[in-house]
Amino acid sequence: MTAQAAESLIYKGTEYSMFTEPLGGYLAHHPSIQFESYSTACWRGYIGSWEVKGSPEKGYGLYLIELTGHLPNQQNVGLDYLFPNSPGGVFAHWFNGEIRCPSGDLLNYVHMGYASTYAKDLILEFRLGLLIGEQIVDNSQSLRDEE
Repeated sequence: MTAQAAESLIYKGTEYSMFTEPLGGYLAHHPSIQFESYSTACWRGYIGSWEVKGSPEKGYGLYLIELTGHLPNQQNVGLDYLFPNSPGGVFAHWFNGEIRCPSGDLLNYVHMGYASTYAKDLILEFRLGLLIGEQIVDNSQSLRDEE
């Protein structure tokens, strides 16, 4: 499998690449929505842009703010295809799990999915779309420990 095109995430004003696909859980519950791959680097047939928004008082949530998808009839669609009338984005209430955002030097390239290793990973944990945890993993230290 080819390395996959990453989606993007804006977090604390910085844009990251994501090695996670938060829309997958939503699409699993909506089997009538079918995207088609337009490239071996994007088997899922769409690319989303995401943002963590909110406040310390109310908490922070994950929002899908942009989508570019490719339908089987060769039509390209945007966010309004899935979520009509959502100009500011859609709260990802369906998402539970971690989002991995790699950064720094590429330490180990793997030509498959999101298996490559970078110097650091920002890991954000969500429950029902709400941010509940954050950690930074130093992979360069992990590689040194393996040697």
